[in-house]
Amino acid sequence: MGALKLNLHCGSQRVDGIAADPEPDWSFDALVSELNALETKLASTSSVEPSHFAKTMSRNEVERSRGFILRAHEYEMEDTESDDDDDDDDKALVVDSYGKRFTCDELYLSDSDDSDIVSGFEVQPYLMDEAGELEGALFELTQEHHLRVKDEIRNKISALETALMNESQNSTSSLLLVEKYKETRQELDKKFDTQYQRRIAEALDNHLTAVQQDRELRSQIEERKIRSDAAYEEAKRKVAFEKQQQEKAKAEAEAKLRAEEAKRVALEAERKAEMEVKRKAAMEAEKRAAAEAERRAEKEAVERDVPETSKRVTAGATQQGAAGHPTDTASSLANANTKESGNVYRAAGNALNLEHERLQKLKELYERNKATRSSYNKDYTRHEGHISRNIRQIRGIRDNVRSKATELIKLLNDPHCPQSISVEIFAKKVVSYCENPGNAPFASAYVIVLVTSQFPYAMDILLAELHMACLYTVPKHLVYKKSTFPSKEAYFRSIGYREDEKMESTEDYLKRLESYMKVYGALVQTEIPNVQNLHGLQEGWAWLARFLNTLPANQYTAVSLNAFLQMAGFGLFKRYKSQFLKMLNIVSENFLVDLKSRNIPELTRTVTEIQTYIEDKKYLQEPEGRSLQSNLLSSVYVNY
Repeated sequence: MGALKLNLHCGSQRVDGIAADPEPDWSFDALVSELNALETKLASTSSVEPSHFAKTMSRNEVERSRGFILRAHEYEMEDTESDDDDDDDDKALVVDSYGKRFTCDELYLSDSDDSDIVSGFEVQPYLMDEAGELEGALFELTQEHHLRVKDEIRNKISALETALMNESQNSTSSLLLVEKYKETRQELDKKFDTQYQRRIAEALDNHLTAVQQDRELRSQIEERKIRSDAAYEEAKRKVAFEKQQQEKAKAEAEAKLRAEEAKRVALEAERKAEMEVKRKAAMEAEKRAAAEAERRAEKEAVERDVPETSKRVTAGATQQGAAGHPTDTASSLANANTKESGNVYRAAGNALNLEHERLQKLKELYERNKATRSSYNKDYTRHEGHISRNIRQIRGIRDNVRSKATELIKLLNDPHCPQSISVEIFAKKVVSYCENPGNAPFASAYVIVLVTSQFPYAMDILLAELHMACLYTVPKHLVYKKSTFPSKEAYFRSIGYREDEKMESTEDYLKRLESYMKVYGALVQTEIPNVQNLHGLQEGWAWLARFLNTLPANQYTAVSLNAFLQMAGFGLFKRYKSQFLKMLNIVSENFLVDLKSRNIPELTRTVTEIQTYIEDKKYLQEPEGRSLQSNLLSSVYVNY
């Protein structure tokens, strides 16, 4: 059977605003609005049929349509009661709308199950015949379309309800979370408020405590200040009283010192007169001893078949060298054997006399300082520390030497410490510093010359301390004799060996001896413009002449001579020229020959150094350190 296209007989597809053929592709909102419009129209036209259909239909068709009424059976109504209210409304709407179009007056549905079902099926052919086959097909299609639309509407409504329910649940859960967060936040805010208030209270309490402490501290400071002012006034009164007492004591001490000085000057004049008499007697004795020594030397030369001319050259060179020192003209011609405290010394008589005078001055200084300390009963340890520190800080730099010399001169002029005590401390600390092998000999010599130029008697005190520390600075040598010394250790102690827990080794003793002689050699050749050196080159020349005429050749004298030449040779050559070369000739031909004849292995290095000094003419080269550096970073050396 072919498909049939059903069209309404009327020209318009809508009757009274109701579509005769609903569109199956409507949206949900359009469908709902269409259903609402349909509901309104049906409600308004429930008792009146559309005029358009009334005009176009025949009377028989109208009667047929009016006689076809559908009613739902009771069991069908019971089944549908379980559905939603919306489904019931939709079914009623469909039944009423189509009931008005297709009324079945001739069909009666009984309450009994069997009779209703049977009668219904029996009437169906009559309905088909009465309404027409085309109208039945149209009704079925329309019914199916409406059912399909209802199902879609029902599904969409169910989905919307489900979505609305889920959204409601989500909203409810979100509201619960918000409320819970709000409560938690309120609790946290309360807790933070409590903590903040607690902190504010603690800060306020700390501030009040600090203010209280500050007030107490200020009150304590005020009280302390008052006490300090009172103590200061009291101390000021005490200082003024002590100052008066010190000035009084100082005046008395100065008067006493002037009296002692006058007495000392008188004694010095008497002693000088006595010394002059003794010196003349000593000179006579030395002349006799020299003549006797010459006779012995001539006798020994004849016995050893040695030409006498060599001895005469030695004596002649020594006389020429000693001419620079008036008191050495007779005494430096021969060795003088002098007995002091039972010990036999090899030394020139005038050298021993000078040593004795210096030691006597040192002894008098010690006694005077001892009396001063006992009378004042004061501690000069701090003053001594200042002098010692300045001496230890001496370096081979021009600015350093000037500053240290200036500081030492100020310390020696310090009115709080007697000058004699300051000079004693200065001499001891300089000699103590000289024994260190790492000292700066020329820098020390510069400082000594600058200081002693302001305090002349300090030079004799310093030389006396140096003679006590090293007898070869005199120069003199103590001869070892078994009859004089009970043991070798006693002899070592007599010539300057130190003994703490055990006797000092010869190597250490020679190192100290070399350090002392380097400082002494640097001292005698130090020349500063416009500054007088009280122990200058003439004293160095006299020392060398006395040394070569009186001292024997051994390891002690070899080290002493080598250290002295290394320091003072350059200055002596500049002053004495050929006379100094004659001295070196004597050293080479006599002193070194005697050293080599002893065959002592320890002397090999010293002999080599002296011989190299003479052969390489190192006396023409300025020794290292003689010219002070301008500053630490400069490599250029400049004279002071």
